[in-house]
Amino acid sequence: MAIKGSTATKTAKSLFLTFTVLLSLSFFIFFFCFTPPVTEPTNSLPQTPFLSSQNSIKVYVANLPRSLNYGLLQQYWDSDHPDSRIPSDPDHQISTTHFSKPTKYPPYPENPLIKQYSAEYWIMGDLEAPQGMRTASFAKRVFDVNEADVVFVPFFATLSAEMELGSGSGAFKKKAGNGDYLRQKKVLDFVRNTDAWKRSGGRDHVFVLTDPVAMWHFREEIAPAVLLVVDFGGWYRLDTKSSGGTSSDTIRHTQVSLLKDVIVPYTHLLPRLQLSENHKRHTLLYFKGAKHRHRGGLVREKLWDLLVNEPGVIMEEGFPNATGREQSIKGMRSSEFCLHPAGDTPTSCRLFDAIQSLCIPVIVSDNVELPFEGMVDYTTFSVFVAVSDALRPNWLVSHLRSISEKLKNEFRQTMAKVQPVFVYDNGHPDGIGPIPPDGAVNHIWRKVHQKLPAIKEAIVREKRKPANTSIPLRCHCT
Repeated sequence: MAIKGSTATKTAKSLFLTFTVLLSLSFFIFFFCFTPPVTEPTNSLPQTPFLSSQNSIKVYVANLPRSLNYGLLQQYWDSDHPDSRIPSDPDHQISTTHFSKPTKYPPYPENPLIKQYSAEYWIMGDLEAPQGMRTASFAKRVFDVNEADVVFVPFFATLSAEMELGSGSGAFKKKAGNGDYLRQKKVLDFVRNTDAWKRSGGRDHVFVLTDPVAMWHFREEIAPAVLLVVDFGGWYRLDTKSSGGTSSDTIRHTQVSLLKDVIVPYTHLLPRLQLSENHKRHTLLYFKGAKHRHRGGLVREKLWDLLVNEPGVIMEEGFPNATGREQSIKGMRSSEFCLHPAGDTPTSCRLFDAIQSLCIPVIVSDNVELPFEGMVDYTTFSVFVAVSDALRPNWLVSHLRSISEKLKNEFRQTMAKVQPVFVYDNGHPDGIGPIPPDGAVNHIWRKVHQKLPAIKEAIVREKRKPANTSIPLRCHCT
């Protein structure tokens, strides 16, 4: 009997093992043959990122009086006073440039001192375009402020400041007799009385302040907002209190910061050179601009003295206005490298002229901030040089001569690809019309879109603070 029981037990174990193997095999065949393949989400590789409704920013345009944007532009053209800062003002000569009657959307000035800051015009032109023309726009305009991600403040702040500066009245930093101050105050009074501003403290409002002196009198009041600036040179102040008045390195980010603000390009003044049009370049290094600058721009004067007599280097005084434009085009298109030293501020329009001219930028500006970093890698087409190295005798020229032809060609090929990123102009004389999908305006709004989580967090944090709470301004180290 014991033998029979043992045999039965072995048979049972054998059957159980066979059943287990068959069951496992069945599961394997089912999952291998019938489970659909895993695919990546369709939005992980967007083919048309600017057209995706999930990849856009909703913008409400504050209802400012027209006198603060296009009406101000008409006022500029109606003026008979040429700009006192330049010898030849292309906008106020006895010619056909004046308009015999007001137009709804006047063109932006050709005066290079103003045109280089024209981002406000092109951003506004995109938002003003009929909806059917805005299919390539990353910014989706909404007409209910409660649906908006951000509120755009359509004040032509740069034009306002430049009109005051160009008048030669000397009243820019004063309040009395200063038309720019009155316009700034009107803008601030308007937005601060809106429910949208009161709800967010202005943190979700967007101002275009490309001119370093735009909104000069009310910077502290608009500091919580998103500011579109060409750099921080006109905003930083040295924090001398941090180390007993001996430090020159710590910067107080009390009004501007990369955490909330967006660096935008200057408007280039020289035309684009296609890669196919590029020819042999016979000059090593080219610079055209003012020799004497202030503050951080003192390096320019030292570089000038070091380089002016170097073979293969051209250093010219001047600005690419009506008389110097052709000279600038020729200089940049015939040079391998274009020098970009700090001026009164860390950056300038000539960087973007160099890119459009396929002239490899040589950036000598330790505190420079550049547009669209994270989207554009400037090291793939620019040469960055520390000020301390550039000021060593013979060092800069030797360094540039050591760069191979192969690398210079690669730089220019990359530059040709990124040229459109820095273009504002949509080809319409009134600024109203479809924008380039890969141009500057869309890249600006994509950068603002990246700030939205931080903006929303700041608004929520502000709401929970008890009344009369005083919190010191902090340094946001970037």
